[in-house]
Amino acid sequence: MNEPEPNAEGPAAPPAVRALAHFAELRPRLAGVAYGLLGSVADAEDVVQEAWVRLQRSDIDAIDDLTGWLVTTTSRLALDVLRSARVRREAYVGPWLPEPVETAPDPADSVGLADSLSWAMLVVLETLSPAERAAFVLHDVFGLTFEEVGAALGRAPASCRKLASRAREHVEARKPRFDVDPEEHRHVVQAFSKAVVSGDLDGLTALLDPDAVLTSDGGGVVKAARNPVRGAERVARFLIGVTARYVDFAHRTTTVNGGPALLSVVGGEVGGITLLGIADGRIVAVDMVRNPDKLTGIHEVHRPR
Repeated sequence: MNEPEPNAEGPAAPPAVRALAHFAELRPRLAGVAYGLLGSVADAEDVVQEAWVRLQRSDIDAIDDLTGWLVTTTSRLALDVLRSARVRREAYVGPWLPEPVETAPDPADSVGLADSLSWAMLVVLETLSPAERAAFVLHDVFGLTFEEVGAALGRAPASCRKLASRAREHVEARKPRFDVDPEEHRHVVQAFSKAVVSGDLDGLTALLDPDAVLTSDGGGVVKAARNPVRGAERVARFLIGVTARYVDFAHRTTTVNGGPALLSVVGGEVGGITLLGIADGRIVAVDMVRNPDKLTGIHEVHRPR
């Protein structure tokens, strides 16, 4: 972002400088709101940048509630992008998965993710209409009042309350029951990695739920399954077959959207990221993000030195 550095603070500072300092402090939350609505870090960053541009063009002295103005503006911009993105996704090659975000050790260094924006939650949010998603994310995840949600969506608060209620029902009905504790989750992820890398078909099949589903997002840019792969044996054979093509395939463990994940590394370069949904000790969902456009931030973090 091409922003000037704030050179003064406090009531004596010029309005533009105070606005910049306030924006910088609020930026992680704005990025989190936009990401929650869009499921794309790049789009979220563009939206936050546009909110900053619009703030610069506004009469800052006339803005009574700068936080509310920024959240409302960011939400409106994100909703516009979401509506157009849904049209683009209809032409997307193969399944569409959200963009994964590595969770930094210090939450302040992350993209502003709320705890509620787990990977499983983001996948479910993709099934909602734009208005439902916005009402749910803004109210249930980020705690805005329905008056504030209404201002962002251009709807009456009562209408937003109904949208959020309907969205909540959809989320509860579709949300996977992944009730595994973090330590067990890490153990299963490690066992999965070992079986995949070693080519242990029987061991991998045993880790998978009989009705396991694998979803692979390549976006037409790299090879990926064009349709979900269903059933433990089919999923296991698919994973072993893909891995066997590479002589230098490896996994690295990381944390994505608050949960354990595996980076697929070939020749020292990140080629994808795998997230597992686990219930009752078995893997019920395997989500593989391979579209390089969704791995830009992860590539940067894990660039070979």
